[in-house]
Amino acid sequence: MTLHIPFDNSYAALPDGFYSRISPTPVAAPSLIAVNRDLAKILKITLPEDTAEIARIFSGNALPEGAAPLAQLYAGHQFGHFSPQLGDGRAILLGETVGRDGLRRDIQLKGAGPTPYSRMGDGRAWLGPVLREYVVSEAMHALGVPTTRALAAVRTGEDIQRETLLPGAVLTRVAASHIRVGTFQIFAARRDGAALQRLYEYTRQRHYPDASDPAALLQGVIERQAALVAQWMSLGFIHGVMNTDNCTLSGETIDYGPCAFMDTYDPQAVFSSIDRHGRYGYAAQADIIVWNMAQLATALIPLMPDPEAAVEQFTAQVHAMPGLIRAEYERRFAAKIGIAAMRDGDKQLVTELLTRMHANQADFTNTFRALADGTARDQFSDPTNFDNWETDWTRRLEDEAEPKALMRRTNPAVIPRNHRIEQMIAAALADDDAPFHRLNAVLSRPFDDDPGAADLRRPPTPSEVVPATFCGT
Repeated sequence: MTLHIPFDNSYAALPDGFYSRISPTPVAAPSLIAVNRDLAKILKITLPEDTAEIARIFSGNALPEGAAPLAQLYAGHQFGHFSPQLGDGRAILLGETVGRDGLRRDIQLKGAGPTPYSRMGDGRAWLGPVLREYVVSEAMHALGVPTTRALAAVRTGEDIQRETLLPGAVLTRVAASHIRVGTFQIFAARRDGAALQRLYEYTRQRHYPDASDPAALLQGVIERQAALVAQWMSLGFIHGVMNTDNCTLSGETIDYGPCAFMDTYDPQAVFSSIDRHGRYGYAAQADIIVWNMAQLATALIPLMPDPEAAVEQFTAQVHAMPGLIRAEYERRFAAKIGIAAMRDGDKQLVTELLTRMHANQADFTNTFRALADGTARDQFSDPTNFDNWETDWTRRLEDEAEPKALMRRTNPAVIPRNHRIEQMIAAALADDDAPFHRLNAVLSRPFDDDPGAADLRRPPTPSEVVPATFCGT
């Protein structure tokens, strides 16, 4: 049996100005770390038992029949500063498949070698970020978060130069598409109306077939992104680098660079080593996604027949977005404390709990999970601070039918904690992939109480705390 991918490519049919056709650069000695056979089945990919063949394909050493490899072009605001041309500097889109579920998805190699957009980079990725993205993106999928997914991870058998020599790797990423806010921005900035119109039509057909005009498409993206960011925050997730080139039109989480899940709850938490002013910190995510949607709106204005009226209409849509985020945030946090439908006073109940958690260095994930079994007070440095809140909360739950069941299916027992990710990477650098495989297995069932995974639920000791995360690719 040979590896077969039933490609059905559509982005490659767009004009050449949307991308550069480029093939992956072969590597010295590819070897398979992991392949996601369950995802492959959804994509209708036939995988052989021969791991060497799988490694050849997903390292870029051999192109499967029907592939149309290309690097996509886009621009983007990076930490608020506009870069007029970015593009895939280390990623190559092999093509698309239409899965068993009828959904079209991209299959992309990350770390596959230089492209015309590499900007003096080597186009490679080292092992650590590849394993991090594999673990975290699959964990997010298991948590029910819209996200890109990981199909395979391959060692290249080559060292690459970063601060030091590090082992290279390639990740195969699957996405609903890789169309970003920055994809629209580049054509708007170039005043290329024809390309902008073509991109709009393609995006509408692929993701928003019911959108009647650019305003409707904008509204669809706003609604998906509002729900996505609220869901991130309900899980204590911090993306870390929400540039407009990392903001998808599909509404999926993309690019797990300096991402992190909070341990101790802190609304001002920032982990990214390059985010010196907290632009993409935990609480700031609700504001920055609105800013990103304003940039998308600006890029769409040239498509409207009356630009002046469009500015007014788009402004109203963007200004309404904080209300959408707030409503979704409140709904999700109400569920986290066992409330199925909010009523007056519930918002204050959530806010008060979070305030006490912050003041008492309570672990975010473990506190919410422990609410259902009556041990949440143990997470507080001063348990009496929880007791004072618990009285009102218990009284409120008397009106709920199944609050414990709701909390157990809302609050995960296990998340990909930063210190466990770093330990997993350190082990892989010593040629031990067992922690990687164990994390993937446990995180695929995040709502299960697995006694054998108690160590993965434990917050870091002081010596294990990860104070900063890095892009690192």
